[in-house]
Amino acid sequence: MNYRKLSYLVLLLVGLLTAVSIHYATKLRFDYNFDNFFPKGDPDLTYYFSYRDKFGNDNDYLLIGLDNNKSLFDQEFLLKVDSLTRFVQRLPNVEAVLSPTTIKSPVIEQFGYFEIPYLHLEEPERFSQDSTIIYSNGELVGTLFSEDATSVSLFVQTTDDLGKGASDTLIAAVTDKLEALNMYDHHMAGKALAQSVFIEKMQVELAIFMSASILLVILFLWITFRTLWGVVVPLIIVLLSVIWGLGAMGIFGKPIDIMTVLLPTIIFVVGMSDVIHILSRYLTELSHGTEKMAAIKVTLREVGLATLLTSVTTAVGFLTLLTTDIVPIRNFGLYTAISIGLAFVLAFTVLPSLLVLLKRPDTQKVKRRGLSWPITLRRMLRYVLRNPGLILTVSAFITMLSLVGISMIKVDTTLLEDLGDDDPIILDFKYFEEKFAGVRPFELHLIAGPDHTIYDYEVLQEIEELENYLEGTYGLNFVSSPATIVKTVNRAQSGGLNEYYKLPENKRQLQSVRRRLEAFKNRSEMRSVVTPDAKEGRLTGKMTDIGSAAATVLNDSLRTFMAQNINPEYLQTRLTGSALLLDKNNEYVTMNMMQGLLIAFGVIALIVGIIFRSFRMVLISLVPNIIPLLMIGGIMGFLGINLTVSVSIVFTIAFGIAVDDTIHFLSKLKLELMAGRSLHYAIKRSFISAGKAIIITSCILMGGFMTLILSTFDGTFYVGLFVSLTLLFAVVADLYLLPVLILYFYKPSKKVKG
Repeated sequence: MNYRKLSYLVLLLVGLLTAVSIHYATKLRFDYNFDNFFPKGDPDLTYYFSYRDKFGNDNDYLLIGLDNNKSLFDQEFLLKVDSLTRFVQRLPNVEAVLSPTTIKSPVIEQFGYFEIPYLHLEEPERFSQDSTIIYSNGELVGTLFSEDATSVSLFVQTTDDLGKGASDTLIAAVTDKLEALNMYDHHMAGKALAQSVFIEKMQVELAIFMSASILLVILFLWITFRTLWGVVVPLIIVLLSVIWGLGAMGIFGKPIDIMTVLLPTIIFVVGMSDVIHILSRYLTELSHGTEKMAAIKVTLREVGLATLLTSVTTAVGFLTLLTTDIVPIRNFGLYTAISIGLAFVLAFTVLPSLLVLLKRPDTQKVKRRGLSWPITLRRMLRYVLRNPGLILTVSAFITMLSLVGISMIKVDTTLLEDLGDDDPIILDFKYFEEKFAGVRPFELHLIAGPDHTIYDYEVLQEIEELENYLEGTYGLNFVSSPATIVKTVNRAQSGGLNEYYKLPENKRQLQSVRRRLEAFKNRSEMRSVVTPDAKEGRLTGKMTDIGSAAATVLNDSLRTFMAQNINPEYLQTRLTGSALLLDKNNEYVTMNMMQGLLIAFGVIALIVGIIFRSFRMVLISLVPNIIPLLMIGGIMGFLGINLTVSVSIVFTIAFGIAVDDTIHFLSKLKLELMAGRSLHYAIKRSFISAGKAIIITSCILMGGFMTLILSTFDGTFYVGLFVSLTLLFAVVADLYLLPVLILYFYKPSKKVKG
């Protein structure tokens, strides 16, 4: 067979497929869709979408907070606020703006309807009176006016599901106007801002991760091989893997989101593992004086199966993410697994082809570079064989300590859990929580009982009782409902006096209010609270982002309260909303993580079982890979790091990657046993032969994943940190604990069959 011609043919085919991949990869776009993090398939999600169709989205808004150091009742400051308000009202994709300078108190009298502004901008002498009226009105304080009277807030209602381009345009226009008005002490929060900023962060971080990974890999490759081809050839293979992976996403029209932004970096470092094992074995054969083609054949025969198995186990680790109900995590798992498969194909087609075409490396240089490795590895093995009891004792102690830490882990999430505490977006969120009602939305669907409407007197009394509980016990800082609308109209009919901000005292007075409301039932602001037929309503509010664990406790108490105090003949209710759905992810975190790990354990057990046909060896192989996971869990518990959706994926990813070292060690051990060597000698040969590649690939993988700690996203940071630590713990366990377990507990048959 003419291997050179075959190699050229392979490279030509790969080149054509790479061109196709580049074409589709250039079509990829960045995307951050808040709704994708809702648990798909959950009945509450279907219910929420139906609810949202009736009343609108609860997170399509932008909050703008404006500070005036001493007092907000300053004419110059308020005129700037008014200028900003009127500017924003005219912007595209803005449906309404609720502002302190435009809000008015309606008054309905016998001779007509008119509105009185709360702020008289052109009459600063009335500010003292305005202040008294505003701060006696509970609806305005904490929503448009801060309690300390130094800040105001604008509520900007945007069109539904605003896209990235429209969000960028809106934020840019608002920012430019604020700068033109010299209003630098401002804060913004909301979906439009988060969508714009998140995507910009993803674009920057993708460039940072890839650049840092390439530099680190070049450094490790140079230290390992000390030749130009030893750096360039592996880089070519892994860069092709990244291009093919992105091309696969482009072919299926999948965007780069907050999870798949990790894919290029992960493929870059994981794909390098296959290449290092192949090159290390190839150079070892050359150092023994083997001819080039014979060395390539031996390498592919001995490393091929182990590398295939490790690619399978790594891919399985990512495929287990398909057990989750969150679309970005599912896509991340699927396309990373596909990319790992493509990286394996490239490693065993392009790399052998390049080795065939490139001249044989200098054998003497290979020998000199390899002299220190056997000496170091023999010393390590000597320590292992002399101290098996100590190794087992330390392993048992670490396991027990880790279990204590795991018992301290809390499952909890917040609305912007992926951002660090010092991130500007988080600081703005905290600003609105400290100064105003907060940013966490609350939604309760109100359904009038049979033969009733939302505006019936008994139904409104039930709603008011709910409001009192939500504001007094639950912790809502702002409430809007059919009852608040009725109270507002009742006050308007009573001269606008705040003491009449209450439900009418009897049904006769309520009839007058209902006649007024009937005339406005089709207006958008009314339809967002009560349906035109008055059979259904919406109770919405804002509160501080207390976290999903605390919110779940509050919701359980609320359901108990409603079951005991709300008469279903008058009013039926159901909790819904975006915050509730994100909280529900907590219910799936532990379950999905355990499902994924069990699947991964099963696949590894099957592979080891096929190799050794020994249940005892299956258990032995799992121990040095489970302990590192327990250690990571223990560290999380002791450090008080909550188990969130983005952090939970660490365990399945880390296990799928870390187990590769075990597979390589055991595959080499099987070959040595099949050659008729004793167990003790087979372990020694496996340790020295596979140990070098295990250490090198683990260092490269750890270095690559450590680049992720540069991220401003907490989820990405913890993936980088904990996967790197898991790999470190795993390589120590494979080189120190695994040989001891095999010597103590594995009894091979006299004749090991292939």
